[in-house]
Amino acid sequence: MTPSVVTYALDRLADLGIGHVFGVPGDYSFPINDAVEVHPRLRWVPSANELNAAYAADGYARRRGAAIVCTTYGVGELSALNGLMGAMAERLPVFHLVGTPSLRIVRQGLICHHTLGDRNYDRFEAISASASCVSARLTPENAVIELERVIDKALEQSRPAYLTFPMDLALMPITGTPIQGSPLGVIDQHDSVSAELEAVLDLLESRIASASRPVVLPTITLKRFGLVNAFEEFLKASGLAYATTPMDKALLSEQHPAFLGMYNGGRSTPAALQSVVEEADLVVDIGGLVLEDLNTGLWSGSLDPNRIVALHADWVQAGHQVFTSVSISDVLAGLTRRFQTSSKRLSYWGEHRPVRPAPMLPLLGEPDQPTDSASFYPRLQQFLRPNDLLLSDTGTCLLKLNAIRLPDGVTMESQTLWGSIGWGTPAALGCALAEPERRVVLVTGDGAHQLTVQEIGVMGFTGVNPVVIVLNNGLHGIEALISETGHAYNDLPPWHYANIPAALGCKDWWSGRAATVAELEQALAAISAHQGAAYLEVVIPAEESQPLAEEVIEIFHQTTTPKSALTD
Repeated sequence: MTPSVVTYALDRLADLGIGHVFGVPGDYSFPINDAVEVHPRLRWVPSANELNAAYAADGYARRRGAAIVCTTYGVGELSALNGLMGAMAERLPVFHLVGTPSLRIVRQGLICHHTLGDRNYDRFEAISASASCVSARLTPENAVIELERVIDKALEQSRPAYLTFPMDLALMPITGTPIQGSPLGVIDQHDSVSAELEAVLDLLESRIASASRPVVLPTITLKRFGLVNAFEEFLKASGLAYATTPMDKALLSEQHPAFLGMYNGGRSTPAALQSVVEEADLVVDIGGLVLEDLNTGLWSGSLDPNRIVALHADWVQAGHQVFTSVSISDVLAGLTRRFQTSSKRLSYWGEHRPVRPAPMLPLLGEPDQPTDSASFYPRLQQFLRPNDLLLSDTGTCLLKLNAIRLPDGVTMESQTLWGSIGWGTPAALGCALAEPERRVVLVTGDGAHQLTVQEIGVMGFTGVNPVVIVLNNGLHGIEALISETGHAYNDLPPWHYANIPAALGCKDWWSGRAATVAELEQALAAISAHQGAAYLEVVIPAEESQPLAEEVIEIFHQTTTPKSALTD
């Protein structure tokens, strides 16, 4: 039997290993909703709203490699745009499926709901397509060819794709022969041009061999293209040591013998790492560093571009030299082979590292003392166990977590570049569904949590078992850090957080509140012993969120008052 347009699209996306569809049903998207409901390899996840669905798909794509979010025309798709723009920024292939009015309605010029009443049915496509690297309107005639093109481009760029399904066309059988097996985008890795590749390998091998103080800075590009294991093999073969920026934290275990610490400009951890990186005579940038404010200690770093060799996804830059049509996977594999057969072996691991990463935090605070950051984060370090996936929402908690060293085997996800507060709770749901065998630990501030808290109910509904830790300081802490003291707009309505799981229908969750060090230790012990999901509110003094030093705030506000504007 020939599949319909929508069924065929779902088949091809399921071939990528996607097993869930996040979304909110709507009448224009009923053909998609109905097809998902009966699809043997896909499960519908009923998100609380479209923004949460996009955030959850973001988390899912980080761990599964790709994700699907489904919305309805106009009101639904526009509500998801913030989350999809985040996936664009963070390089995540999220496939956005949108049901649209039927072609019969459009051609008759009928005015429908979810429109501006102006008979312009293309208006929202232009907006939504801007949050993707590729888009298509699927029809029976083009579905086979267009799906391969869209999947290929989304995987090649590791960014979202936008697919629209007119209601009537979505249910029609496709023309042409259905393609089976792995999509072209999975099979075709866009091999390098051999001459360019050899030139890059020669240059890198020579530069590394002649460097006396080399350092490697890997990026999340390695995660996005499934190259973390290849990177570790390169480290083993080369003997080079590496540091990460906040955006790339815990790419490998932070107990790895080649790990140096967190490079974050003038806010590096340990502090001595800044000079190690900035005075290196060779910096191998693997993936393309994102030199944004929160990834550079508010631009407090100073990297000499002439000392950097940057390996991007499909091109390489070394000073003024640019090499095109070279795949980062081919460069890593080629370098690894060369070092494995080289008679000169480098060693910057272990005791030979130019700087040692920060030690684990000491336990502070007496049992009867109120909880604060100084007592919470060391105990969180102890609480984490190998194979945990730690998520941090955007806010002061991310600043704190970036500065601490994670235990062996713990990986971490955050949204450092896009930085949308509230991302963490739905993203934790997506991560938990993508990797049910792992324990997901979310740390979120109360301000971020209040934006997307409904997804706790979806966690209970889907049966995932995360550990959700809400740091309650009663205000938008990150905004308080960069504004003057006392602004009422940073204050939050007080919630009884520990009651939220039960109120949202979660069964068999451990739930509690900690306001003292003793209560915190008891709660973490109880969660460790609990076989299931857990939700912990930890009280943090609002006084911690005092404004940063005046000179730091001045640097931050350069984004709103650029120098060029002052000199015009």
